[in-house]
Amino acid sequence: MSAAEPPVAEGAEPVRGPVGPSGLLDVLGVASVVLNTEGRIVLWSPQAEELFGYSAQEALGEYAARIMVHEQYLDLVVKLFVDVMETGEGWAGAFPIRRKDGSTRLVEFRNMRLLDDEGEVYALGLCADQTTVRQVERDVALSTRTIAQAPIGLAVLDTELRYVSVNEALAQLNGISAEDHLGHTPRELLPDVDADAIEGALREVLRTGDPLINQRIVGRTPADPDREHFWSISLYRLEDTAGTVLGVAGMAMDITEQHQAAVEAETARRRLALIADASARIGTTLELDRTARELAEVAVPELADVAAVDLLEAVVEGRRSSLGPAESAVIRALAVRAQHDTEALDAADQPGQVARYGPDRLVTECVRTASPVLVAHVEEKDLPRIARSPEAALQLGRAGVHSYLAVPLIARGEVLGALDLKRTRNPLPFSEDDLLLARELAARAAVQIDNARWYQNARDTALTLQRSLLPSHPPVTGGLEVASRYQPAGASAEVGGDWFDVIPLEGGKTALVVGDVMGSGIDAATTMGRLRTATHTLASLDLEPARLLEHLDKITEGLDHSIATCVYAIHDPRLRQCRIANAGHLPPARLRSGHAPELLELPTGVPLGVGGVPFSTTTIDLAPGDRLVFYTDGLVETRQHPLDERLAALLELLDGPDRPLEEVCDLLLRTLHRPENSDDVALLIARVLPPS
Repeated sequence: MSAAEPPVAEGAEPVRGPVGPSGLLDVLGVASVVLNTEGRIVLWSPQAEELFGYSAQEALGEYAARIMVHEQYLDLVVKLFVDVMETGEGWAGAFPIRRKDGSTRLVEFRNMRLLDDEGEVYALGLCADQTTVRQVERDVALSTRTIAQAPIGLAVLDTELRYVSVNEALAQLNGISAEDHLGHTPRELLPDVDADAIEGALREVLRTGDPLINQRIVGRTPADPDREHFWSISLYRLEDTAGTVLGVAGMAMDITEQHQAAVEAETARRRLALIADASARIGTTLELDRTARELAEVAVPELADVAAVDLLEAVVEGRRSSLGPAESAVIRALAVRAQHDTEALDAADQPGQVARYGPDRLVTECVRTASPVLVAHVEEKDLPRIARSPEAALQLGRAGVHSYLAVPLIARGEVLGALDLKRTRNPLPFSEDDLLLARELAARAAVQIDNARWYQNARDTALTLQRSLLPSHPPVTGGLEVASRYQPAGASAEVGGDWFDVIPLEGGKTALVVGDVMGSGIDAATTMGRLRTATHTLASLDLEPARLLEHLDKITEGLDHSIATCVYAIHDPRLRQCRIANAGHLPPARLRSGHAPELLELPTGVPLGVGGVPFSTTTIDLAPGDRLVFYTDGLVETRQHPLDERLAALLELLDGPDRPLEEVCDLLLRTLHRPENSDDVALLIARVLPPS
């Protein structure tokens, strides 16, 4: 056996060879001395040699009183010795001794009479240094009182993991008396605690000697069988002074309250983080559907396994809604989100779907009363009041919906709809704390949803107005094949004032117009309508392009300081020419067979509405097959790229095989227009046809 290995435990082969102290008597250094009836020393132990300083050769045969007793107490000790030998009654006491080196030491004595098998009488003396004895007594007393009175559960287990000692605190923690612990293992006494984890930890400490500190375990004990508790345990291997493994000492402390406080603190922290996350994520745009999706995504999975955001249909349409006790709720689904694939998704109304919920449905109750509806433990009878149909109720049951919460979305005193939450995998029911969190999320999101709703209504109105003002032109007119597109701006901005027009003129000529009113919203769309009407009127007078722009400039000056850019061109198929004037707009592109696409070199001019600056007309030749591409700045301008770079990209896309004009329109919009662009786009392409 190597020096690093401890001696074997009881029951194994004894250790051969010399060993160090291995017991309490050895710690005490108890010396043994045997005297005959004359008081002479006949046996002298090695501990006596150490205690008194005399070797066995020096002590054997000598009178004990001479070498063992301080001269001051000689008479008393001799008398006590005679009493022991005559009466057979032992005595105990502490006396100073004089060691061989002349020093004095206080020694505890235990004396008794002995008889051998031949009837001879002897005296046995057991001696120990009193200082050592008192220290051991104090240590034992301290250990005993500490173990008995400690508020922490303490236990000692042997190498077979059986309890050999248990204090009262542990007995109370386990709900089992200290006596009933003895001889049993933790697995036998505590079946509802993780026995595998405890036994594994005990055996690991026995094997390695490394202590285990503050290991957390969970379970139920007879002391409180209906409630789950948490304990912190620490384990230490016990060895004697020779290193023999005796067992394991364990400490256990109930930390259920601390654990619950930590869980509550962590829950509060996560919920504060969720609210902060919601503030950052919900309402990033003024798009109604996206705002609803953002709310559903924040709620899953921190708050619910399935979340849906529903609005009253009247609210979506911009009308106020109030429900009577017997009225159904007509609800439009805006968003639905789930943590995992589940039938609960199939049971939910899909985004864009409109459904009628009867007055007995919980979501109807929620929006009618403007109050949350909480069903902590959903039973089978509750499912029909949650689902939109009997089939959906069956799907929710199969999905394992066991808890339900609906919270109204209220903004500016108006109920907009509801945040609908369900739990399937999360085993905990919705609590009052969950309700408070859901209401906080709903309150924050409702304002953003209301903003998006009003913005979308205003935007839809402006867009409808703008589309109504844009032309519907024939695909072929005045010797030209024409294609066009209008693309409104993204949802983060209002519609703009971009427009295009194709105006047939006398003599087979055609006017081509593309313009952009600066600004956005209904005002820009209205200004665009006025300019378009004025352009139609002026075009009928067959004015030169520059002259027409001068008139538009004066009209624009009178439109509440409006400013617009515009390109006006007149195509004459008989002359195979196009006369163009520009008012601060981006130049059109020309495509000719055998030539690279190019931007027309036109005098830029100033925008309409500036006033006082003349415009000029430029004439270009156009052969059959040639194409002109007119566009507004929303097609090419971005915040990330220089304009020259984007115009080069436009020409590169136009440089290629001759495609149908409709395909070219789609290609340019798909490739150049960015979804995040805050400007709308008007695009007009004309191809010169061969003479008929």
